[in-house]
This record gives sequence, structure tokens and C-alpha cells, in this order.
Amino acid sequence: MTENGESSRVIRQVDRLGWSGRISLTSRILVVNILPLAMLGGGIFYLDSYRTQLLNERYKLARIEAQITAEALAGASRTRQEALLVQIGKEQRMRLRMFDAEGRLWADSFALAEPSFALDVPGDERFAEDFARALDRAVDKIVGADPIPDYFEPEDASADAWPELRRAREQGISQIQLRDAPDGSPVINAAAPVGLNGATLLTTRNAIDITMAVREARTTLGIAVLLALAASILLSLFLARTIIAPLRLLSNAAIKVRQGRDRDVEVPRLPERRDEIGLLARAVSDMTGALRQRIDAVESFAADVAHEIKNPLASLRSAIESLPRVEDPDLRRKLTEIATHDVRRIDRLVTEISDASRIDAEMSRATLERIDLHALVRAIIGSREDRAENADRPITIITSSGQAIVSGVPPRLERVIENLLDNAVSFSPPDAPIEVSLSRAGKRVILTVCDSGPGIAEDSREKVFERFHSVRPEAEDFGNHSGLGLAIARAIAEAHDGTLTAHPRPDGKSGACLRLELPAAA
Repeated sequence: MTENGESSRVIRQVDRLGWSGRISLTSRILVVNILPLAMLGGGIFYLDSYRTQLLNERYKLARIEAQITAEALAGASRTRQEALLVQIGKEQRMRLRMFDAEGRLWADSFALAEPSFALDVPGDERFAEDFARALDRAVDKIVGADPIPDYFEPEDASADAWPELRRAREQGISQIQLRDAPDGSPVINAAAPVGLNGATLLTTRNAIDITMAVREARTTLGIAVLLALAASILLSLFLARTIIAPLRLLSNAAIKVRQGRDRDVEVPRLPERRDEIGLLARAVSDMTGALRQRIDAVESFAADVAHEIKNPLASLRSAIESLPRVEDPDLRRKLTEIATHDVRRIDRLVTEISDASRIDAEMSRATLERIDLHALVRAIIGSREDRAENADRPITIITSSGQAIVSGVPPRLERVIENLLDNAVSFSPPDAPIEVSLSRAGKRVILTVCDSGPGIAEDSREKVFERFHSVRPEAEDFGNHSGLGLAIARAIAEAHDGTLTAHPRPDGKSGACLRLELPAAA
């Protein structure tokens, strides 16, 4: 598949999704810029994995602490054990409780000395703390975290009130249990057997630092995402404004041009913009100007056609209406000749008008060929001689060095040369020579047809190329020319990126020269 085909396929898929039909350009810019940030913001919810990792590390630490403390207590006297409970509890900010072989509580570090920590009970706290706890619960619900039992002090002070103690006594190894404090922070209990007499140790740690670390990371990430989101929105709106505002100006101007409500409406060219929007604005403006010129040309052409056809039609109608009432054979013959002449004139006008109206369409579909103007001119002159269309005017061809090869449509360029020769023959006196010269000037091929007629006044050298403008010699039969020949020739020349202009003869003699310039073929 080609690159263009792949692009078209992607565009069709996007269209089927409804982006081009239902979602504005501003919305699309915002979505494209915000979506990656939204995905980044989703990382806030995946901080739960960070919290789990911290808890796993703390589980290992709590198990090791419980085992080391149990070993230290195993060989000590009761007095020493109580002292160790108080000392370790203060240093490690833990609560340590000892249970005997029957599961009775006989020592509690919080009872032996001042408690080393206190669980935070929610009350009239600041809004930030309430919001943080609510966010913790929301994140746990979104990520589907396993429910954690609430921490509370049982009324029964025996070891049976703690499941981790029961498991430690039954299995003879340390056990870990996680609970949720009233403020949402984790409480980690570690139970371990003490010695071989059946006593057990229970350590309780409020790992509020884990909660604070997760909340701090979440806050930092959230602030970064919010700042980036705000910047992205502002930049997206700025980008949308720089794109959509000029596009809206162009679309409004185009709508006015299409509706024709304001003939003088100007499509903004945005000269200060050097980007694609500026190029589009200037292209649309130029296209609108060209369209208006085409419309004006069509309107003018239609008016000229109506005017040119009206005269022979009126003459034809008059002749036909008068013919039944005329009995004089000579007069009837003259009326018949007039009618026949008018019919030929109308036929010629219709043919020329049809040909002129098809030039642009045919040139847009035609395939350019390499053409040798030397050979083409010689063939045309020879053909005209055979048809006696040169009216005994000798035609000479003057060539200079260099190839006269151009790219074009052979029938159309042949029509241009035929029209130029027709014009020269009609204005040249009998037996007066007509000169056709071919030369090469840089990347241009120049063909000049010079006659020996009266010449063209300087103020009329552009008018001769206007449609239906015809100034014929007095001896020439009226109606033999439609006034479209040179207009058609110039249109064909311009369609080939060339020019057709009128000039006086370079040798100072009486006559006119029509100069055709075409780009030389590569």
C-alpha cells in the first residue's frame, strides 16, 4: 500500500470514529494534550504498590524485632524482662506485652511506663487530614485493595483475644497481623514465642510514617500533574486559538463568498503568518480571486455571446419573414443569400464559442507532448497551401540556431498558429509576404508572425485579444470572422504557460507582428 493510500485509510478510520464529524478542533487538541497527563495522573492510584512494598519491608522488620526481643527476654529474670520491655518500647516507639503459658497478660510496657505513642483518633482535625483520609479510602476502593480489619483494644486482656498470638503459640513461630488505625494509618502486630515455657510476646507498632510517605508522594505527584495539566490546558487553548480563530475567519469569508451576499468581501490573507495557516489563507484568497475572475469572465462572455448572436439572428429573421412577401426573383435570391450567410455566421459563432469555452477543461485533462515547432509550422503552412487558404500571400519561414522544442497539446498549438496565419493573411495585401520566424531565447521558444498590413495602433494592441473584438479590412466580407480567433489563441498560449502579444514590425515597415512565447521543453 502506498503512503497516500495508508493515510487515506487512517483518515477513513478516524472519520468512522466520529472525530471529524462530532468533536470540535478545540476539543480534539485538549483531549490529545490532556490524555497523556491524565494517564500520568493515574499513577496516583498505583502508589498503592509503593505502600504495599513499604509494608512488606516493615513486616520483615517487625518479625525480626519480635524474634530478637523474644530471645533477649527468654533468659532474663522477671524484673529484667519488665525493664527490657520499657526500654525497647521507648526506643522503638512500640508497645510490648508479655503473656504467660496460660495466656494471661502479666506485663505491658504502656502500663509499666508512659506510652511511647498514641493512636490518632479522628475528631475536629483540619480539612487537609480529612481529605487525605478520604483520598486514601477512594484509592483503596479504586485499586481494589484487600480490606484491613480495624484496630481496637479487646476487653479480654488474655492472649486468646489476639489471633496472631494464638497462631504463634500453636505453630511456635512468629506471626504478623496488619490492622487499620482509626486515622487510617497501619498498625502492625508481631507475635513471637519467648523461650520454651510457653510464654509469648506481642509487639504493636503504629507505622504512621508509611502513611505519611505515601501521602507525601501522592501530594507531590498530584501537584506536578495539576501544574502540568494547567499548563497543558493553557497551551492547548493558545494553540487552538492560533489555529481556530484564523480558520473561522476563513470559513466565514468563504461562506459569504459562496452566498454572494457581499460582492466586495475580502478573504483575509494573513500576511503576518508564515506557517501553514498563512499559506492556506493566501491560497484561499487567491482561489477566491481567480473564481471571481472566472465568474466575471463567464458573465461577460455570456453577454457578448448574446450580443453577437442577436445581430445575425435578427437579420436572418428579417430575411425569412420578408421572403414569402417578395415575388421578384432577384430580390428573393438576395434574401436567400442573406439568410444563408447569416446561418453560416451563426454556425461559425457557435463553433468558435464552443471551442473557446472548452479550452480550460480540455487543457486540464490533456497530456503534454514534446513538439518541434519547426516541423509543426512547416506542416501547417504546407497544408494551407494545399487548401489555398493563404490567398496567394507568400509565407517565408525564418529560423535561427537552437531547437524549438516545447511541451504542449499538438492540436491546440496548431490552432494557435492557424489563427495567427489567418489574421496575417486577412490583413496583408495581395502578394504581400508574410514572415514566420522561430528563435530560442534562454528557456523560451519564440514564434513571430509578421504581416504587411496597416499594423495595430499602440492603444489597440491589447484590445485585439478581447473576445468578439474584430476590426477587419474593408474588402473582407462581413461575418467571415467571429472576433474570437486571437482571444482563443491567447487563452491556449496562457494554458501552456506562455504569452501572446502584439508588436509593430521590427524593420519599421507597415504591418503588425504577433509574438508567441512558450517555455522550452526540458
